[in-house]
Amino acid sequence: MTASRPPVYLNALGLLCALGNDVATVRHNLFSGSSPGMQQTDAYSPGRTLTLGLIDAALPSVAHLPIGLRSRNNAVLLAALAQIRPELDRLCAGVPPERIAIVLGTSTSGIAEGEAAIAAHTTTGQFPPAFDYAQQELGGPAALLQYELGTRGPAYCVSTACTSSAKALASGARLLQAGLADVVLAGGVDTLARFTIAGFSSLEAVDAARCRPFSATRCGINIGEGAALFVMSREPDDGAVQLAGWGETSDAHHISAPDPTGAGAIAAITQALARANLSATDIGYVNLHGTATPQNDAMEALTVTGMLPGVPASSTKSLTGHTLGAAGAIEAAFCWLALTDAEHRLPPHVWDGVADPALPALPLVNVGQTGEIRAALSNSFAFGGNNIALVLTR
Repeated sequence: MTASRPPVYLNALGLLCALGNDVATVRHNLFSGSSPGMQQTDAYSPGRTLTLGLIDAALPSVAHLPIGLRSRNNAVLLAALAQIRPELDRLCAGVPPERIAIVLGTSTSGIAEGEAAIAAHTTTGQFPPAFDYAQQELGGPAALLQYELGTRGPAYCVSTACTSSAKALASGARLLQAGLADVVLAGGVDTLARFTIAGFSSLEAVDAARCRPFSATRCGINIGEGAALFVMSREPDDGAVQLAGWGETSDAHHISAPDPTGAGAIAAITQALARANLSATDIGYVNLHGTATPQNDAMEALTVTGMLPGVPASSTKSLTGHTLGAAGAIEAAFCWLALTDAEHRLPPHVWDGVADPALPALPLVNVGQTGEIRAALSNSFAFGGNNIALVLTR
């Protein structure tokens, strides 16, 4: 990083997903390879049982919010915010409200409320009084946090499918480095809805069983839900991790399939390493996008083995489900946990162990595997060939 660009730190972390409802629980279950929220249900696909990554938490009430901000998605975000509110208030002490920014990634927002409202309209001919179209707005999560916190700085959401919240972290870093904000609350949130599950099912991309990234038996994703929030600043707090680099590219190859050569992914990783002033040999762990779809895993295995040979790697999506717009921030949080873990544990790759002979062999992390790392890479790839790589350092 050049002298003109100040470092950016990821400070306090709020986190909930299928692995647990707080950082301590997620940390324990992540490194043990156990996920209580990965369950089989037909709640979002009547008549078809699927494995989903579910949040099992008593969520905060949204009754105090304007009707347009009331959604389960926003309740999950409030649960993540509650975990870091003391640290956020302390880091924002003395910072003018217009110098506090909010950048989030999402792909669902309040679509579940829209589904329920349309179902009611079909039955009664009227929308429920508790429904407002604004609940579905993709900018709703950022508007919620701005309302809740009383900030007046930039507040917006990024919605680029599965790269959304990773791009939100990069966007927050740019606001800090450009001097447009002094503190940024950044991350992502997505919650389950029939709409998204039906959409991925129509692509024949959903596996009813537990997903198996990079396995010869892989045949699709599990959908999950979750939220991750970081307090970002130019000054480190206790236990902070640096967001040292990021790289963003677009393949323009296909609406839903990645460029099989990995050209865009390679370029994103190259940019991230260059921005961090690191080489591939400095990376101690890679969090793979690893969706368990045939084409994504083939592209990523080719890319990572070519660029970072021998570096321990794992996909954590069999532990969380694919949390869509929240995935980039949640998986950056797993890198944050690995970099700060007192026992130097690495996030394991949980699968059936049936290696695909058609793929280059990745050094996948086993449960209990350790390694004292100083830099981690997190990949996120999305529809439309949208790619981002993040480099976090200790």
